[in-house]
Amino acid sequence: MNTFDFGIVGLGVMGRNLLLNIASQKFAAAGLDLDAEKVNSLQQEADAEHTLEATTDVKHFVELIKRPRAIMLLVPAGKPVDSAIQSLLPHLDEGDILIDGGNTYFTDTDRRFLELSAKGIHFFGMGISGGEKGARFGPSMMPGGDKKAYERLRPIFEAIAAKVDGEPCVEYLGNGSAGNYVKMVHNGIEYGIMQLISEIYDLMKRGYNLDEDTIQKTFEEWNESDLKSFLIEITAQILKKTEPDGSRLINQISDWAKSKGTGKWTSQNAMDLQVPVPTIDAAVFMRDMSKSKPERIEAATKLIWENAKTTVDTTEAIASLKSALYFSTLITYAQGLAMLKTASKEYNYDLNLETVTKIWRGGCIIRAEVLEDFRKAFAQNTDLPNILLDSNIAAKLNESQKGIRTIIQFAVQNGLPTAGLMNSLAYFDSYRSENLPTNLIQAQRDYFGAHTYERIDAPGIFHTQWND
Repeated sequence: MNTFDFGIVGLGVMGRNLLLNIASQKFAAAGLDLDAEKVNSLQQEADAEHTLEATTDVKHFVELIKRPRAIMLLVPAGKPVDSAIQSLLPHLDEGDILIDGGNTYFTDTDRRFLELSAKGIHFFGMGISGGEKGARFGPSMMPGGDKKAYERLRPIFEAIAAKVDGEPCVEYLGNGSAGNYVKMVHNGIEYGIMQLISEIYDLMKRGYNLDEDTIQKTFEEWNESDLKSFLIEITAQILKKTEPDGSRLINQISDWAKSKGTGKWTSQNAMDLQVPVPTIDAAVFMRDMSKSKPERIEAATKLIWENAKTTVDTTEAIASLKSALYFSTLITYAQGLAMLKTASKEYNYDLNLETVTKIWRGGCIIRAEVLEDFRKAFAQNTDLPNILLDSNIAAKLNESQKGIRTIIQFAVQNGLPTAGLMNSLAYFDSYRSENLPTNLIQAQRDYFGAHTYERIDAPGIFHTQWND
C-alpha cells in the first residue's frame, strides 16, 4: 500500500497503453476500471519486470498510490469525468493530484480546477496526442495546472513521452486549463491539415487523373521532403492498402466523415476571441457538408459545370500540388499559433510558443518537420504575434505561393471543391494587405445603425448623416 507511483482511471485503449508505458519505464502503475474484464486483461500483462496492478475497487486503488497521489482520468469527456472525480474524492488527501487526460473543453477544466483547489486537490487538464501507438510507446503531452505540483508528475511524464533529439515531448505549459486549450487548438490544426491533404488527393485523382500508384508514390516521396509529417506518412500507407482482390481499400470507404467536436470547439472559440482561423473553419464546414450525402447525390445531377479538358504536364502538376500543400500547411499552423497567442493573454495562461512547438515535434498527430522551424522562430522572438512575420517562414511562403495560386485556378476551372486551399490563400492575402475594403463595411454600419467609425486623418470617433 502507498507505494505505487501513478494511477490511471479508465482502462480503455488509451488508459491501458499509457499504464503499460509507465510500467515499462520502471514505475509502479495502478489501474482502475469498473469493467472486470478490462481489469483481468491488464493483470495478465503484469510480470516480474513490471510492477502493475489493476482493480475494480476505488478505495483499494487509491490506497495503492503513494502520497501525494498522482491519478489520471482517461474517461469520456463531460459527466463521466465529474462522476470519476466524485468517486475518488472521499479517498483523497490534501495535496493529491488529479489529471484529466481526455479531450475536455477548457471551460470545464477551469471549473474543476477551482472546485478542487478549494478542497486542497491539485487538478491538471492534460492533452495527450499520438493515439493508441503513441500512448504505448511515446505520446506528446500537454499539461496545464499548478506549476509546483507538476514536479510530482514530471519524472514520469518525461520518461514515457516521445523524444526528439533526446528532448521529451512534454513540458508544463501554463496555468489552469492551458493544457486542454493547447490540445484543442492542436486538434483544430489537425482538422485543417487533414482537409488540405484530402483536397490535394482529390485534385490528383479527379482533377489531374493521376493513376493510383502515382498518387501513392507521390505521397511517399513527399514524406522524404520538407512536407515530412505523420499525416503525410499515414496517407501514403493508407493509399497503399489493398483489398483481397487487389483493389485499393480507399475506394470502398464512405465519404461521410465523422467528428468528435474538437475542431468545432476551435472554430467557436476563435470567433469568441476574434482570431481568424479560416482553414480550420473550412475543415469543420467540409465535414458537415460530407454528412449531406443524399442531397449531394441529387445535386450532382442538377448543379452542373462543364469545362473543356486541357492537357497538363504531370510533373509540373505534382510540383504545384506539393507547393500548394506546403504553403497551406504553414498557413494552418500559423492560424492555430496566432490563436494560442491571443488566448494566452485572454485566459492568463502565460504560454511559451517555443515550448508548444517543441513538444509537438514528436509523438503527436500534427508532428512535422516544419515545427522545428517554428520552434527556432519563437526562440529568436518570443513576442512574435504571428509566425508569418518570421523572415524564414515568410520566405518559404513567398517561394511556394505560385503553386497554390496555380492549383486553385485549376480547381475553379474544373469545378473541384478546395475550401481549405482557398481559405489558406485568402488568409495569406488578407494578412499581407496593408489596406482592406472593410472601411466600406464601417461606413455601411454607420449608415444603417449609427455605429460610428474612425478616420485615418484625425483621431476620435465619428458619425455621419449619410442620407442628409
